[in-house]
Amino acid sequence: MKAMQLTGIRKMEMLEVEKPQIITNNDVLIRMTDVGVCGSDVHYYSRGKIGSQVVEYPFTVGHEGSGIVEAIGSAVTRVKIGDAIAIEPATACHHCDQCMTGREHTCRNLTFLGCPGQVEGCLSEYIVMKEDSCFPLGDKITLEEGALSEPLAIGVYAVKMSVPMKGAKVGILGCGPIGLSVLLPAIAQGAEKIYVTDKLDYRLELAKKAGAAWTGNPLKQDVAKAIVEQEVALLDVVFECCGQAEAVQNALDMLKPGGKLMMIGIPETDTLEFDMDNMRRKEICVQNVRRQNKCVQSALDMIANKDFDVNIMTTHYFNFEQTKEAFDLVDKYEDGVVKAIIKFL
Repeated sequence: MKAMQLTGIRKMEMLEVEKPQIITNNDVLIRMTDVGVCGSDVHYYSRGKIGSQVVEYPFTVGHEGSGIVEAIGSAVTRVKIGDAIAIEPATACHHCDQCMTGREHTCRNLTFLGCPGQVEGCLSEYIVMKEDSCFPLGDKITLEEGALSEPLAIGVYAVKMSVPMKGAKVGILGCGPIGLSVLLPAIAQGAEKIYVTDKLDYRLELAKKAGAAWTGNPLKQDVAKAIVEQEVALLDVVFECCGQAEAVQNALDMLKPGGKLMMIGIPETDTLEFDMDNMRRKEICVQNVRRQNKCVQSALDMIANKDFDVNIMTTHYFNFEQTKEAFDLVDKYEDGVVKAIIKFL
């Protein structure tokens, strides 16, 4: 079968690799149909690593995916051959201390699609996943929406871990796919007012279209000052979705005493500085967000129920052979790109 593999920094080739096989009785063979290009995929493409996770070439990335069930192991009951499914990219052991306390996303033995040293990604014609990573889409969710459920589930999890949304004053710093994935469920769950910042004006326009009450570009104005002037009591929660050091300082200035800072963005550097005087005096709580613990089905339910239109984040489509073109576009933030989808069909 064919797989699109990283072969060096900003290098990618379509290579022939061995087709995966069903080995255990709870394996599912999936024919890929849609894959979203994620910012973490682009980190591996353009830098060859994220923190301690370093690519050994050649390697296949990709973890936002959907597809059609081609074959199943003898014990599989959750899906059947021919089903359209969304894919949960993480596979937990279900036996370690983390799994036993409901933290399967920080499983001691976790493997994750497209993560160096763990599992090859889904930018290939076929993959094999465990049954509990497969979520049937039914007739209300498209395959494309199935792929979008992966980043959406991160936003759903982040909102769940933050503060009660009903009546909340919220900040979202960075409005790419993850920022939008926070914005949509936050609005659906009753946030009173959401302030969104981004350095790209076209993304701010999209945030307004999705329901943001106010947007600002930190390259053009002091966004923290502008928000504080409107919200004298300050914000209940700020979601940092861009991985930028200056955004962290902005967040601390925007947050009310007892507020919560949700760290979702992946920084390009290994360390960030915090204004400890400001953070200590306000007693700010900092919560890191690691992927999407048990929130895939919740995200799919929101899509099926039409709580919002998740398709608003998709701006570009490419076929499988054009994957490098898609990665270059996302890497350079060109042509108004927010979410690029790779189509196999």
